[in-house]
Amino acid sequence: MIRVIMHGCNGKMGQTISEIVKNEPDMEMAAGIDKFDDGHNPYPVFASLEECTEKADCIIDFSAAPAVDGLLDYCEAHKMPVVLCTTGLSEEQLARVKKVSESVAVLKSANMSLGVNLLIRMLKDAAKVLSPAGFDIEIVEKHHNLKLDAPSGTALALADSINEEFGNSFEYVYDRSDRRRKRDAKEIGISSVRGGTIVGDHDVIFAGQDEVVTFSHRAYSKAVFARGAVSAAAFLAGKGPGLYDMQDVIQF
Repeated sequence: MIRVIMHGCNGKMGQTISEIVKNEPDMEMAAGIDKFDDGHNPYPVFASLEECTEKADCIIDFSAAPAVDGLLDYCEAHKMPVVLCTTGLSEEQLARVKKVSESVAVLKSANMSLGVNLLIRMLKDAAKVLSPAGFDIEIVEKHHNLKLDAPSGTALALADSINEEFGNSFEYVYDRSDRRRKRDAKEIGISSVRGGTIVGDHDVIFAGQDEVVTFSHRAYSKAVFARGAVSAAAFLAGKGPGLYDMQDVIQF
């Protein structure tokens, strides 16, 4: 039985994951971590990881960027594997993630869904054909009006999957309002839309001479990310130190 600590248990994603784990025969929620709790969860909830007295095999994190520093310290000290789903991390935090992964298993992914991770694989192949043929690359991401960071971690992951195929030679452009010049061929434009209750839409546009190829992914509920996080926790429990991602979890 894999015992999980849900870091950020009372957030929307934390609650969705808790419901999914409830129906998993080989997994159970050992505890939740959240500053605010009204006692409605069927497992013990603690205000911080330091206060947690429950034993577990893995932590799933869907919290906020400021909470990740303490999470990483805890995982490093207790050699606790962690599925790190929080986005909007600073460069310093990303460097800390890499350092911690040298002594404990860390799975970090900007997006936990099967579809997005398949899309990442497809984009690598498409870019190798279309970019040398002169196709410009633009990414448009849309999310609900409560999302704090922009662009989304998924949009950056999609851009990175392309950029890595070309030695990271592309520049990311987020705003052209102060530019009075034509688009450079070595740009990847990334645009953000925030509104309503959009769960997550991503379009990767390859615009060429007289033709456009668009790859799209639409998430209709948070459950797609929650199911991926639960699968990642099952994969990570018992793993040795290292920095993993969803490409390691999903077998294509």
